[in-house]
Amino acid sequence: MGRRIHVNVRLEEHKLCLLVMIGVRADGRKELVVLADGYRESTESWADLLGDCKRRGMRAPVLAVGDGALVFCGALREVFPETKEQRCWFHKIANVLGALPKSAHPGAKKHLAEIWNAEDRTHALTAVKPFEAAYGIKRPKAVAKVTDDLEELLAFYDYPAEHWIHLRTTNPIESTFATVRHRTKVTKGPGTRAAGLAMAFKLIESAQARWRAVNAPHLVALVRAGALFAGGKLVERPDDQPEAA
Repeated sequence: MGRRIHVNVRLEEHKLCLLVMIGVRADGRKELVVLADGYRESTESWADLLGDCKRRGMRAPVLAVGDGALVFCGALREVFPETKEQRCWFHKIANVLGALPKSAHPGAKKHLAEIWNAEDRTHALTAVKPFEAAYGIKRPKAVAKVTDDLEELLAFYDYPAEHWIHLRTTNPIESTFATVRHRTKVTKGPGTRAAGLAMAFKLIESAQARWRAVNAPHLVALVRAGALFAGGKLVERPDDQPEAA
């Protein structure tokens, strides 16, 4: 998963912006892949970062979770075109609510929960209909934020059900960087990009030791190998797939 994180570090020009990627190893353990200064945050800067990872031997991720920012997605398609994309539901919900009046928020949240928390893709697609019916006429932009990205929002259904909770959002990055934000607030900021980046790395390095593995870690290797899942359940192992003619 990849995210751009803004940290309250006092600089002469702008706040420190970090480009962060956290991955899951074949054994289910989460690991910091890269932490870089994102002051040039753009598709080009993300592409440079992903390209560097590729040159250092990183294989294309099976699935990448992001907040939907065009810069990250565009770079991902350029460097790892075979990687599937999953939009972060946490950020998508915020975007939808931002396009609706506050009076509509409770109802919209309920509709959206019925989509992302559905028991399978079929039920999720069915749950989109009442959401469209409720807001499609008066608030079409809010509805389009979901329907335009529906394939990417529901990508997690193609993976083990035990992993869905890990794939629907970029919250592991958000929760981890809450520590960084707190520390920079307390210290009033280190003042330089280099010092801010070093402090963030040290804090993340320490937090990484406490990250728990994903649920059902034994299934990660199967996903990596190309096993197929339907409704969250394994339907075909890589060895079971027929050979090409």
